[in-house]
Amino acid sequence: MPGLTIGDDLPNLQVETNHGKMKLHDYVGDSYTILFSHPGDFTPVCTTELAMMAAYASKFGERGVKLLGLSCDDVQSHNEWIKDIEAYNKGQKVTYPIIADPKRELIKQLNMVDPDETDSSGHKLPSRALHIVGPDKKIKLSFLYPASTGRNMDEVLRVVESLQKAAKYKVATPANWKPGEPVVIAPGVSNEEAKEMFPHGFDTANLPSGKCYLRFTNV
Repeated sequence: MPGLTIGDDLPNLQVETNHGKMKLHDYVGDSYTILFSHPGDFTPVCTTELAMMAAYASKFGERGVKLLGLSCDDVQSHNEWIKDIEAYNKGQKVTYPIIADPKRELIKQLNMVDPDETDSSGHKLPSRALHIVGPDKKIKLSFLYPASTGRNMDEVLRVVESLQKAAKYKVATPANWKPGEPVVIAPGVSNEEAKEMFPHGFDTANLPSGKCYLRFTNV
C-alpha cells in the first residue's frame, strides 16, 4: 500500500480545523490519537460515524485517547454539518476537531484515498481510513474501509486496549480477544522473566509439538 501505513511517522502537517489551526504532532502530544477520515460532509454513513465517535468520546478519553476527524470540505461546512450530527445523535456534542481538506491534499499525504470512489467531478474521495497514532507519533494500527462500509467503534475501542496492553506488558492479544480476557505472553519473554513479570502466574497450553510457546496470563 503506498503512503502512510503501520510503523510510519505521522507527518507533522499544519492543518485547519473547526477548532482552529494546529500541527498534528502538537495535537497528539503524549497521547494516543485516532485520526479518521470521511468521504464528505452531509453524507449519510459519515454522519452516523461521527455521531458514534461522539458517543464513544468519553470511553476513548478514559483511556487517554484523543480523536481527530478529517473530511474534504471547508470549516464552515464542517460547522453546519456538526449541527446535523448532534441532532441525529440526540444532542450529544461533537467535541473533537475535524480537519478541513477542500483541496484534497491531506488525504494523499495521510494515505486516506479510496482507490475506486470519485465524486461527480471525477476527483478521488477519501476512504474510511483510520490511523491509531502512538505518543511517539508513529502509526500503530490502520483500518481502511471502502466508502460504502461504516466502521465498528467497538472494534476500534478493542484494538486501542490491545495496543496499550501490548506496549505496557510485553503481551499480545489472541484472536477474538475482548478486554478483561487473558492475553498471550510475547515469545521473546522467557519463562523465568514471565514469572517475574506476572507473579500471579500464567498458563501454558499443552500442544502436540511439545513447545511451550502459547502462554496465557491476565493483566
